[in-house]
Amino acid sequence: MSFVNCIEQKSNILMEGALGERLKREYKLDFDKDVALAKLIYDSKGAVALNTLWSEYISIARKYDLPFLATTPTRRANRERIEKAGGTSSIIVDNVRFVRNIQQESGVEMYVGGLLGCKGDAYTGDSALSKNDAKEFHKWQVDLFCQSGVDFLYAGIMPTLPEATGIAQAIADTGLPYIISFTIKKDGRLIDGTTISDAIKYIDSVIDKKPTCYMTNCVHPNIVYMALSQPFNNNDIVRSRFLGIQANTSPLSYAELDNSLDLKCSEPDIFADDMIRLREISRIKIFGGCCGTDSRHLDQVARRF
Repeated sequence: MSFVNCIEQKSNILMEGALGERLKREYKLDFDKDVALAKLIYDSKGAVALNTLWSEYISIARKYDLPFLATTPTRRANRERIEKAGGTSSIIVDNVRFVRNIQQESGVEMYVGGLLGCKGDAYTGDSALSKNDAKEFHKWQVDLFCQSGVDFLYAGIMPTLPEATGIAQAIADTGLPYIISFTIKKDGRLIDGTTISDAIKYIDSVIDKKPTCYMTNCVHPNIVYMALSQPFNNNDIVRSRFLGIQANTSPLSYAELDNSLDLKCSEPDIFADDMIRLREISRIKIFGGCCGTDSRHLDQVARRF
């Protein structure tokens, strides 16, 4: 089954849980100051840790017979940052190969995504790019993912509409399927003030090859529940196009969570109840984890399916 057919036809899809937070806190790994997790595949301890975490999440997909989505740890690995880190384009190719090898040994229906992020701060929108600048800036990384043969592309925690649109344009030119995942607040808006509904409508209207769907990540499900409950987001376009969440376990705001010294975490059963409650007001079908989650949280979510 193709990635697009999976999204269209499957009602329950599992996405990976936290990587960065767990690698830092459980494995005591240090990240590169420029490209963050992307260099870990070259470190023996880092490679083993990544393999272990993905294997945990894959085992849940296998246990409950669910399709599984995994993305390369490359959100900060744009051309500018790779050059600062003294790297080359091989860092993208090698990360795709690393996750593809895990896919081939997984024994589940698994799709490999190439993860991109905004140029600036995903939580404040600082240094966000215009639409045209974003298309040009992200094209290099997008093209490398395309050449590496990923199943889909995933633009994660996008705080502003112009940069999200520019990334969508760069990806659309490749013909690859892709997901745009917004940074959203409980008021139902992106960081730049655009409503979820208006953001989806705009991107869908200006991009010939529209995103396969939209979602959000690095946010608690209760915040998403409040966001989707806003009257201006209560419409068919949001219900039909906003289909996923990679959730934090803490309901605190981005400002409160960013650079927190201690891990904010809720119990797996409570977290899972909050995740599944989203189905009361949405058609969300992709459920994954972000900060604070581990295999216990995803297992509880999958069990409720």
